[in-house]
Amino acid sequence: MGKEQNLIIGLDIGTTKICAMVGELNPQTEEVEIIGVGTYPSFGLKRGVVVNIENTIQSVKNAVEEAEHMAGCEIRTVFVGIAGGHIKGISGHGMITIREREVARRDLDRVIESANAVLIPADREIIHVIPQEYIVDGQAGIKDPVGIYGIKLETKVHIVTGQVTAAQNLVKCIHGAGMDVADVVLEQLASSEAVLTEDEKEIGVVLIDCGGGTTDIAIFVGGSIRYTENVTLGGDNIDRDIALGLSTPLAEARKIKEKHGTALAELVSPEEEIEVPSVGGKHFRKVSRKDLAMVIEPRMEEIFALAKTEIQKSGYAELVPAGVVITGGSVIMNGTVELSERVLEMPVRMGIPTAVGGLTDIIANPVYSTGVGLVMYGAGYTGDKKLRIRDENVFKKIFDSMKNWFQEFF
Repeated sequence: MGKEQNLIIGLDIGTTKICAMVGELNPQTEEVEIIGVGTYPSFGLKRGVVVNIENTIQSVKNAVEEAEHMAGCEIRTVFVGIAGGHIKGISGHGMITIREREVARRDLDRVIESANAVLIPADREIIHVIPQEYIVDGQAGIKDPVGIYGIKLETKVHIVTGQVTAAQNLVKCIHGAGMDVADVVLEQLASSEAVLTEDEKEIGVVLIDCGGGTTDIAIFVGGSIRYTENVTLGGDNIDRDIALGLSTPLAEARKIKEKHGTALAELVSPEEEIEVPSVGGKHFRKVSRKDLAMVIEPRMEEIFALAKTEIQKSGYAELVPAGVVITGGSVIMNGTVELSERVLEMPVRMGIPTAVGGLTDIIANPVYSTGVGLVMYGAGYTGDKKLRIRDENVFKKIFDSMKNWFQEFF
């Protein structure tokens, strides 16, 4: 049973694929080791949001079973990622006066609570409240003010909200697959755990996570997340472009992209040819690989151009000297780094999960960034990992736990 208590399971429910990741916390080294991975095509999501409960439950079950077999364990509780076009981030500000004249740990809870007092529409729920900095009597830039003397304590926070129904449907699918939810985590926050270094977060960096249904953006400055946004374009759009442009079935278009896709047409020789299956027929046609790249490039260019607009809109475009880290299943193609550097006009590197042990040869792939990040998040989680959520207060409990996660930043 001791081994079971050290297991942490991340569940990345994406538009294209479901990924279940089993990690084990080594008590001696405190390193996370990945011991099981399960992936299965995702049927039932659109742009990161559940649109078919039964299909999603079945896909989750299949991915989890594969991870269970590999890890030799039974999965009961998971940390699940949430993303999609419904996720919105806003800035908040809280202020309190301190009676004892010295900031105590409970004062941090109070000032965060005061920052929560923003007008959130009835159909939305706070997912994360992330402190960016504390200010004591006008002195800004304080990471941990506990013990500092002062009269007025302020905080600047980043508040992430999501649609209540989208979160409820996500949790319902996991319960339907026979598991409980330990916590719900914003996907770009999870990915940042796996692919960003502490130095990058401190000096300023942009994370762009290109998934199947959405492209999620997060900006870190001064060690904390400052801005989150998403673009409702992703790998699925590229697949559809290929299906239309090359007259091939959608399922085949994805395989062609993964096997032969290039994001920058100039990197491909016009002489190179690939075989493409026709719609409704058995025969294959020969198509120039450059023609395939010329279908992919404009869409990838559009995704990064929209991301660039969001970065400029954030107000942090001049404060990210570490540049951009791209990750997610849609960036694996050859030429993506070169194209994104050209469009974003910033230095770009590919984000691959490296901060964990275990099955490193399998998980050294941008596809697994969110899954690995969820396990890493779970490893540092201070809540009850054996949390059982079955009663009618299920959503209140989950959102209460999500609101309290900020304590782990300090």
